[in-house]
Amino acid sequence: MIIGPEMDIPAPDMGTNAQVMAWIMDTYSVGKGSTVTGVVTGKPVPLGGSEGRVEATGRGVITAAAEACDVLDMKLDGSRVVVQGFGNVGSIAAKLAVERGAKVVAISDRVGGIHNANGLPIHELIQQYSNVEGGITEFKDAEPVTNEELLALDCDILIPAATTEQLHVDNADDIKAKLIIEGANGPTTPQADDILADRGVFVVPDVLANAGGVVVSYFEWVQDLQAFFWEENEVNLKLEKIIKNSFAHVLGTMQQHKTTMRTAAYIIGVKRVADATVTRGIYP
Repeated sequence: MIIGPEMDIPAPDMGTNAQVMAWIMDTYSVGKGSTVTGVVTGKPVPLGGSEGRVEATGRGVITAAAEACDVLDMKLDGSRVVVQGFGNVGSIAAKLAVERGAKVVAISDRVGGIHNANGLPIHELIQQYSNVEGGITEFKDAEPVTNEELLALDCDILIPAATTEQLHVDNADDIKAKLIIEGANGPTTPQADDILADRGVFVVPDVLANAGGVVVSYFEWVQDLQAFFWEENEVNLKLEKIIKNSFAHVLGTMQQHKTTMRTAAYIIGVKRVADATVTRGIYP
């Protein structure tokens, strides 16, 4: 049979990242002659994906937040949280923060931000406003805020989970949060990092705080290799253990070298690569 453009062959659904990963897996597997589930991660669960993968990054963010609260003698339960970004990372982080007793007082999405000092109904916002045209700004029981206003709101914890360079030299002095947990990649510029450090704001860097997704992608690969899959609770427990252990390691390095958490994380990363290089010697 010849398949041509005149035949009504449906294209693969490329609507979500999980579907894209499944399509890549199938494409690779055709060439190998058998299904190879471990070639990519982030797949749908029925096709070799891992339970807990969707929530993994947001869960890692809140696990890191809880560890940081202990260091700062704060309590996550009862804290006021502002979340910039209401995509996968921000919405999950907000939901899990509320489930642990925090009060999310402001959030923003691609359209705009909303603020209510008494707290926002995060579960309702996820279910009813995530996919509407006006986004969360359609929710009426809150005040609208701009992105710059949202970042400068009075709160205990700020979670920038949208995009890069949101905290910069022009607004770092306006940040009122005691604790910043970086859910996005590179949300803080180096200049802002210095200002926040001088002001005593505790920043948990992206390389640590948002590593949950990568960790569970690794879990997915391990499960695919073994053809043995874990329940979601087991995935979550393993993820939280790794985030907690990594946080403790970075904190210890920070205290040892009297530096920031970000620099401490870089020290650990560079040392691991250097140690591996020395151990391997001239090979390869």
